[in-house]
Amino acid sequence: MKPKVRIEIIQILFLVAVAVFAAACGKKNVKQAAVTEPVQVAGSIDPDTGGDVSEREGSLRNKEYSSDPAILVVRFDFDRSELSAETRQTLSANAAVLKKRPDAELQVAGHCDERGTTEYNLALGQRRANAVRDYYKNLGVKIAGMSTISYGEERPACPESTEECRARSRRAETLIRTR
Repeated sequence: MKPKVRIEIIQILFLVAVAVFAAACGKKNVKQAAVTEPVQVAGSIDPDTGGDVSEREGSLRNKEYSSDPAILVVRFDFDRSELSAETRQTLSANAAVLKKRPDAELQVAGHCDERGTTEYNLALGQRRANAVRDYYKNLGVKIAGMSTISYGEERPACPESTEECRARSRRAETLIRTR
């Protein structure tokens, strides 16, 4: 066999092997693993992060949260998750209320307007929720009783496609549940 023909056969076999491997990877049967909540003991160390487990977010499972008129919603600029000076003031007032309720569990829900893809808006809503959570943490609100979630564009505050409605939909809500 000539060297040139041998190289072409090797190249063809290599391409076939890559195609078979890619097809096999795309058809994996992934079984859903049972998810269990880790036991959190105050003062114990998380083996993954080395941090105190009391700094871990709370669970969202099987919990009903509701709004409280004393805890205000914060708004965000288009395509932003940074906290403005006005937002920080509102969150500081919220934190003062939340610190008086140590038995409450919190959920910070991030929302977006309808512009952008579903995936992008879910990620942006999560960044907004995380920014609020982190600010609360810096103000001394305990994070162990707090969880975050993003609804992206799925729960608009206003269904119209006007700029005023879109601005109302770009928000983070702090919801509460008393244990």
